[in-house]
Amino acid sequence: MTEVVGPFRKSSYSGTQSNCVEVADTAAGSHAIRDSKVQAGPMLTFTRPGWQAFLVGVGVGDDAGEFGRSARG
Repeated sequence: MTEVVGPFRKSSYSGTQSNCVEVADTAAGSHAIRDSKVQAGPMLTFTRPGWQAFLVGVGVGDDAGEFGRSARG
């Protein structure tokens, strides 16, 4: 099971919409995402390279904003 070590955070691009994903750091130094409406539901986890590929795939690239920044630094 993935250990989430940081709080889940929502992108500022989400505004007041409820159809959002949230991201958190994991103990393994990767990231987990979940549906903000189903917080106790399943999470997708990404390795560091997988996370970078995900950001590029959704069009964020290197300018990842809140989703790219680690809560640990």
